Amino acid sequence: MELDAFPWGSRTLLVGILNVTPDSFAGDGVINVAQAVAMAEQMVRDGADIIDDGGESTRPGFNPVSPEIELQRVLPVIARITESLPQTPISIDTTKPAVALAALDAGVC
Repeated sequence: MELDAFPWGSRTLLVGILNVTPDSFAGDGVINVAQAVAMAEQMVRDGADIIDDGGESTRPGFNPVSPEIELQRVLPVIARITESLPQTPISIDTTKPAVALAALDAGVC
């Protein structure tokens, strides 16, 4: 989805946070791709305009994961969400350039 497709300024956009990590601070982390996609679909039904996919916890005392582990968590979810919700933009929550680039290649905006 192109960024100019967003209705900037017309209303507040809602972001659904999808934590695909087993140690999410919010306690809502998922590691099953099908469960993550179902959660994203529910978020969109509930009004989310964007799905934000993250594969590394930032909770206090978290253990950093390698880019490879983070990619193993987020890329299958991105692929399935782009199939299931093709009109819904996906963002990536990461601090790693390699993960951001791979996510862009996989379809996030």
